[in-house]
Amino acid sequence: MGLWTCAGSPVTAEIVAGSGCDWVLLDAEHSPNGLESVLAQLHAMSAYPATPLVRPPFGDPVLIKQYLDLGAQNLLIPMVDSAEQAEQIVRAARYPLNGMRGVGSALARSARWNRVDGYLGRASETISLTVQIESAAAVQDVERIAAVDGVDALFVGPSDLAASMGHLGQQNHPEVVDAVLRSITAGRAAGKPVGVNAFVPADAERYIAEGASFVAVGADVAILARQTEALVERFAGAGGGERASY
Repeated sequence: MGLWTCAGSPVTAEIVAGSGCDWVLLDAEHSPNGLESVLAQLHAMSAYPATPLVRPPFGDPVLIKQYLDLGAQNLLIPMVDSAEQAEQIVRAARYPLNGMRGVGSALARSARWNRVDGYLGRASETISLTVQIESAAAVQDVERIAAVDGVDALFVGPSDLAASMGHLGQQNHPEVVDAVLRSITAGRAAGKPVGVNAFVPADAERYIAEGASFVAVGADVAILARQTEALVERFAGAGGGERASY
């Protein structure tokens, strides 16, 4: 069970990490996060057992290098539409000759500034790479994507998937659900875990029952928005008078 942190705040990240969830997504795709704020949140989360999963804004080799160097060990790359794209992302996360990651470990938190013995030779053992299936094209190629060596897991995003299929805002459309289930089946057949973004509890329960290994069940900003609305709705006007205007 996982939760998202989108507020860009180390305090919020620490609160979420201490909730008892298994993993926390630090999102830099749809949130006001950059390298510095992600680093601060990794520091804040380090006292807790929840596993951080960092999502860069896109699968750019330079960004992948930077996020790895600052010590993000688990990356979620959005909008991966083909096996060829997945292969390039794997290369961006590996050092030569198996990849193209720039060598700066002596200056980086990833190797604890050269305090991790033999880091360069086993860096790929210290990270995981998850690719996001969130388009009709990706679903069509999902079996090949899942088979790419170096792709450790798949994560399905029903919102963008629905939009790409012509069902914007309809994550529960039967065609979208079928596409999610096909992705889960493909990942499991390749021996790789598959995650799903499902903030509606019934959706999360359905995908877990269908074999999803990890599910995102909420986000800090959404929880804050809905819970504050609920409190205001419950107590608005409870005293019988008008609320003060400032």
